[in-house]
Amino acid sequence: MTYDALVIAGGRARRLGGADKPALTVGGRTLLDRTLAACADAARTVVVGPRRPTRRPVEWTRERRPGAGPLAALDAGLRASTAPTLLVLSADLPFLRPVTVAALLHGLCTDGAEAALAHDPADGRDQPLLAAYHREPLERELALLAAEHGRLDHLPLRLIVPELAVARVPLPAHADPAGGPPDTADCDTWNDLAAARGHIREHGRMLDEWIAALKAELELDLDVDQAMLLDLARDAAHSVTRPAAPLTTFLIGYAAARSGGTTEDIAQAALRAAALAERWSEEQEANEKNETDEPGGTDEPSGTDETDEPGGSTGTDSLAGVQSPTPQEPPD
Repeated sequence: MTYDALVIAGGRARRLGGADKPALTVGGRTLLDRTLAACADAARTVVVGPRRPTRRPVEWTRERRPGAGPLAALDAGLRASTAPTLLVLSADLPFLRPVTVAALLHGLCTDGAEAALAHDPADGRDQPLLAAYHREPLERELALLAAEHGRLDHLPLRLIVPELAVARVPLPAHADPAGGPPDTADCDTWNDLAAARGHIREHGRMLDEWIAALKAELELDLDVDQAMLLDLARDAAHSVTRPAAPLTTFLIGYAAARSGGTTEDIAQAALRAAALAERWSEEQEANEKNETDEPGGTDEPSGTDETDEPGGSTGTDSLAGVQSPTPQEPPD
């Protein structure tokens, strides 16, 4: 199915102290890039928010009045896109998978459906910023809301849902069959971010996360037979306790060969891989420091104000239950 992706990446991230939430990293990749990876097959990808570096090309647009809330951002994305089918995402979904995007688009094929929303059976919540929409009904409802209220600015996102014919797409409790957070898990607080970073470093997940991050860093689009490469390296290494090393070497070599195979190409690929490894190390050190310095801290209490944080305050699940380190200052 041909579709345009609209990624809502504005808002003030109040519970993150005003930090640029889409630019925060999990596993060395920004939240925005991790979200974009799940919709890489979109015909066009429009990001609503201030321009930021991204690993793949996207189109940028802004609300008529920046920071005017999720409905205003959604309207801006509609005006910048053309496809009759739209995927709408918040920009802070680090565990969103392409298979979930496909399920939402498939849900839109249900007879009479005007929207297909991710649905959490555990709490019954719909996710308007993890959803697929037909363009015409969405434009219709935004126009009606604008006429009724005289504006779209700062209206709550939930107003768009009741008037649409919705197909609800139940999602599994865990994006990973081995457990962990669901596709809907977002990063609204520093606790959420620390939990996401901790999750990718759990046993059995770190290698896959590292290889995905390294391929993105080196701009590689290939499947890596990790088991085969590890088997080939085992005799030389005498151990597979550091399995990222041979795979990293392979990917650096592949990237250098694709660029021409010169000494400079190899050096540049190695530098980029080293920089990615440094970002991973910094994240881990920040989490360990926070766990040591403030073992009993808690997040500031606050209700969700979905008009302030269009990229992440729309009812998506918190990650705080996965891990609970509580940084008081933004991690390095």
